[in-house]
Amino acid sequence: MEFSISALLTSFTEDKLVAPKVLEKKLVGEDTLSLRQLQITLDALERVGILTKERGKYRRISEEGVVEGKLRCSSKGFCFAIQEGEEAEDIYIRESQLNTAWNGDRVLVKVTKEGRRRRSPEGEVRLILERANPSVIARVKQVEESYRAVPLDDRLLFELELHPQADGPDLAEAVDQLVHVEILRYPLGSKLPIGQVTQILGSDAQSAADTELVFCKYDLPRDFGADAIAAAQDSPTPLSKSDLKNRLDLQKQFTVVIAEAEDALSEGSYALSLERNKAGQWQLGVHLSDVATYVPTDSALSQGAWQRGTSIRLGKSWVPLLPIPFIEQVGCLPPGEARLAISLLVTLSEAGEVTEFEVQPSAIQVNHRLTYAQTRELLAAEKATTKEQKNLLPLLHHLQTLSQALRERRLQRGSFDLCLPQPVPAIALDEGRIGVPIQAGSIQALVAEFLILANELIIGHLTALGVPTLYRIQSPPDVQDVQDLLKLASNVGATLTLAQEETVQPQDYQAWSQAIQASTVSPVLNEMAVAALPIVQYSQISGPHFGLAQVQAYGQISSPLHRYGDLLNQRVLHAVFAQGRDRRSSRAKERVNLRHSSCHGQINWNVLPPDIHRDLEAAIVAAVPHLNECDQLAQQAEQDLVGLQKTKTMQERTGQVFPGIITGIQSYGFFVRIEGLMVEGLVHVSSLKDDWYEYRSRQQTLIGRKNRRQYRLGDRVEVEVKSVDYYRQQIDLMVVSGGSEATEAELADEDVTDDVLDLDTDGDYEADEDNEFEDED
Repeated sequence: MEFSISALLTSFTEDKLVAPKVLEKKLVGEDTLSLRQLQITLDALERVGILTKERGKYRRISEEGVVEGKLRCSSKGFCFAIQEGEEAEDIYIRESQLNTAWNGDRVLVKVTKEGRRRRSPEGEVRLILERANPSVIARVKQVEESYRAVPLDDRLLFELELHPQADGPDLAEAVDQLVHVEILRYPLGSKLPIGQVTQILGSDAQSAADTELVFCKYDLPRDFGADAIAAAQDSPTPLSKSDLKNRLDLQKQFTVVIAEAEDALSEGSYALSLERNKAGQWQLGVHLSDVATYVPTDSALSQGAWQRGTSIRLGKSWVPLLPIPFIEQVGCLPPGEARLAISLLVTLSEAGEVTEFEVQPSAIQVNHRLTYAQTRELLAAEKATTKEQKNLLPLLHHLQTLSQALRERRLQRGSFDLCLPQPVPAIALDEGRIGVPIQAGSIQALVAEFLILANELIIGHLTALGVPTLYRIQSPPDVQDVQDLLKLASNVGATLTLAQEETVQPQDYQAWSQAIQASTVSPVLNEMAVAALPIVQYSQISGPHFGLAQVQAYGQISSPLHRYGDLLNQRVLHAVFAQGRDRRSSRAKERVNLRHSSCHGQINWNVLPPDIHRDLEAAIVAAVPHLNECDQLAQQAEQDLVGLQKTKTMQERTGQVFPGIITGIQSYGFFVRIEGLMVEGLVHVSSLKDDWYEYRSRQQTLIGRKNRRQYRLGDRVEVEVKSVDYYRQQIDLMVVSGGSEATEAELADEDVTDDVLDLDTDGDYEADEDNEFEDED
């Protein structure tokens, strides 16, 4: 089992001594090679002064002025180490101080010069904690009798020495071709890194399949290990009597799965049931596939899922969290087959208010699986025409009614919906990575309300029990991040305001969403509103969730087939089922029902045994940074594929003229969104030949000194597609007509920005000799 120095160092907390055996169990298991690598790493860290050894145990040494960060580099050679804290400064690192670290690497940095005024502090890389580039996309060239690879990413300023492989491509045939290179050895001192060609992609980026480019660029896994595949194929089916022991048997309850499509990967790991009780209240069942029962903590399946962290959806291709044979055999819920589940059984009022609930390990047998299209057709039908429809129609209409009631309650507390012009690839049907339901009125949105409710109630229940829980939190957008949106909306006649000038609240977004839908440029404004939302984060500490307007505990458990975090929370729930203490001590007479909401506020003891509690807590703490990085990578990969597809469309339309709207202004030019295609390109200031244009940052405007023409947010323009860089997804545009005429008041309101940085045509910053620099992003 592989490990990184970053993962190793997270095992050292609060200046405590840690025994090698503890590290072995946590990081490498019993693999002989990995055990040897761990000891070599510990010895090396001791020699460089990161660790100290006392009585056979290790302790991390705290060193002033040494911080951890992730490198973000420029094509000019310099980098910034980005720290995680919101108030932490980015540290500037010159190329000579990188010590073989590359863009994206996680590093320890020694601060060598404090920052002042607008200058960032400077530093040098002390230690590479984790490499971010296990492979690269590069072009092959011949150097005398050998071959080298030059990375296509211009932030990776090095060449790789290529070693031929007996079963690999012929390097002579790969010269001048674009290839995928696996790193065999990173640079050592002055020695070049070494790699091997695993795949020839084509003569250039455009000749390669877009999904192949994304797979290679992000080094996404294509296969599972032999142990994981074997474990998946050995998963027990059908269920035996022993499997049903200590479970609630709900196989006779009428249940339905509503999924995007009929394939196994389309989210089908939940089922819904709904009926009314004698008091006229709703009795809702949200039945989640019990994946945790089949994926033990230390199993090959779990290790493979941990490394991936989340499923990734790339068009019609998937990077699944778990092997497809496992998903088909035990993970999904096909009609007519008994499956293990975790069932949330909720009593609700007519208005969707929760009265009580319980969470039970169960067994279910789904009656029907419907696609979105089938569900829409049934809901649109005036009356049932078949026996199957007679059973389904009442359930679907009840689900639609209750879903709307749940949505109304969510909106009442300040949450909101967003409608995007293009579908967002979804791996799960709750609020997902965006943090808020989308496409209000769709079948996906109908289902989302039930899964959000399940997440909310089960995670809230674990919190009430005081057991370790993996939460999902979302910070509010920074006020500065929504200024372009507010300014653009104002310029096109839509009124978007902040209730409080210094903060963005969910209620602001709720009001905006209504105003945006009435705007003539609603697709543009919707996309900008989504882009301003911070990415949802994992956390071991409960916190607010902006998109759902949740101030209480919130997390996810509804999609264990696609998110490792959901699988972790299922394991916590199973620990409560199996080992939870329902009374303060063995002498206490009164017990509580740990599976029912009636126990909330009644527990003043530790529900789980100390060792179980400690192990789960450690697993969650270790998972938080890893899963956040997995989520970020998945989002980048999915967005990259969409970007490549859009860029390819524009490459085919080079020279054509399109109407668009200005969505961003910078000193080096302005960005134009071509509305019909929802593609964005840059009009560089150097292409504006009719005048000298001044950048006024406060007004977000470029104004001509002589001709009074201005380009401001929301202005409509006609642009010609000048050139397209497919791989970098850069679209250069040239203005044909449009903009607006500045008024006397706008001309008099001078706010000319004298940039400290010079900008080249790619928008890269280049620090001046006085080292007054800032980060582009």
